[in-house]
Amino acid sequence: MHFEWLIIGGGIHGVHAAARLIDSGYVSANELGILDPEPSLLGRWRARAATTGMTYLRSPAVHHLDIDPWSLLHFAGKGKKRDRKLFAPPYDQPALELFNKHCDRVIERYELASAHVRGHANELHVRQDHVEVITADGAFLAQNIILALGAGEAVDVPEWAEELGERAHHVYDANFQEWPGRERVAVIGGGITACQIALRASKRGQEVHLIARREPSEHQFDSAPGWLGPKYMNGYDRIECPSKRRAVITRARYRGSAPASTLRQLDRAVKNGEVHWHLGEVSETAMGEGGVALNLSTGEAIHVDDVLLATGFKPARPGGAMIDALIEEAGLEVSACGYPLTDRWVRWHPRVRVMGPLAELELGPSARNISGARRAAERIVTSLVHDEVRLRRV
Repeated sequence: MHFEWLIIGGGIHGVHAAARLIDSGYVSANELGILDPEPSLLGRWRARAATTGMTYLRSPAVHHLDIDPWSLLHFAGKGKKRDRKLFAPPYDQPALELFNKHCDRVIERYELASAHVRGHANELHVRQDHVEVITADGAFLAQNIILALGAGEAVDVPEWAEELGERAHHVYDANFQEWPGRERVAVIGGGITACQIALRASKRGQEVHLIARREPSEHQFDSAPGWLGPKYMNGYDRIECPSKRRAVITRARYRGSAPASTLRQLDRAVKNGEVHWHLGEVSETAMGEGGVALNLSTGEAIHVDDVLLATGFKPARPGGAMIDALIEEAGLEVSACGYPLTDRWVRWHPRVRVMGPLAELELGPSARNISGARRAAERIVTSLVHDEVRLRRV
């Protein structure tokens, strides 16, 4: 099978890139493919959102997968007739159900379901006039590829948790399907996901122990809004050293944070005895007939039936050995941290573009977010306009 454009990854970034390319008129729906192992596009996103018990997104209403920034607001209805419960203050964060229905509309409008090729890329080979993508079911050829890989395959599991076997579950692991039904549960983590998981477990009537290394950090977004525009990005763009850019990104991200609304819900649950808050780290574990004993660095001992890990993802670059091999074979430039060094159009090679984490040295701290998906896709389309103008001049 041959494509003009093949997007590797059918998540938030990949779906928006596909919509943007088709909307631009430079690519038709039958020339584009989206390679993703899930049964449907956005499958992993929907599963993880459901697992956490998320009700509203953290991002504002203008960040979505359609082209027009106001599309989601229009989709929700007109002005005063719009159901107020569809958005949460203070930045009109959309309800998850509304956001997902809007995503369905985008997928339907641009006929993206028919572009979905179910599979997992194992190898990438840049040839003279195409890119060869090897999967378990065969090879695909593409004139251009977009690497829209998320960080989701490398969940961060503490060493002590690996010893607990089936009693410990990382909530973002692809194999995590069923919520454990036993009575007592420990949630490990201090960010928004951990808070949401703890609240969901308490609503199920479980005895919940939330264990975090530090006090909750309150931030509406996972980086300051100034990173979405020129306020901070103008200065960032003037930094030429990739290592300095990496340091800026690290400082700018509010890892392990949660918005005020989530923390208020958690605070109420703690005061009502629905969630038990523990400040400390797990220093030792023990298995027994009565479940799991977790000994904390504070000297406290907690006894539970299951452990839910909301510890996020490893900081490693996405793509693993596949990207390692591509870098070596195609001679692609990387920084000291191993991430791509691209041009301003997020072009890593004349036939290879990147999005999400792989584009963060170019796009800054917000590259992984929905806003980062919009910026990356816009740059990719803009590069096609520039290429066309240059060819006309020649």
